Amino acid sequence: MKGITPFLWFNDNAEEAVEYYTGIFPNSEITQVTHYPEDMPMPAGTVLVISFTLNGDKFYAINGGPAFTFSEGISLYIHCDDQNEIDYYWKKLGEGGAEMACGWLKDKYGIAWQIVPANFQDMIDSSEPEKAARVLAAMNTMIKFDMAGLEAAFSGAD
Repeated sequence: MKGITPFLWFNDNAEEAVEYYTGIFPNSEITQVTHYPEDMPMPAGTVLVISFTLNGDKFYAINGGPAFTFSEGISLYIHCDDQNEIDYYWKKLGEGGAEMACGWLKDKYGIAWQIVPANFQDMIDSSEPEKAARVLAAMNTMIKFDMAGLEAAFSGAD
């Protein structure tokens, strides 16, 4: 097996969305664009599929029409090393979108993102249940994650 690659279905703005995402993430690029031929559901020459990378990870996007839309049932999870990264991705991906809760937002294309400290999973997987419980309680009060607040909850600091 060569791996698993996310394949994102857009109505008719896949190219616009992919250009937006590759402009936000480092080590990102459009690697291939395929266009609809004649006698297909979209006009000939319209972008069909785009192959691209975000931070080195491969993705595909398709202009498939309005049959399917994005939901929070699938989200893209960003591991952030510090508060500056959280703030950067929150601002960039949140432009024209909607903030949700607990580090989640929906971007202007409808994709749900989780913008999370890289150490978050370690904190909630702690072998000390009271630490994990404090972190989860703190998380439930947040829209955008505050790393200092989560780390304070983990350590038990006020």
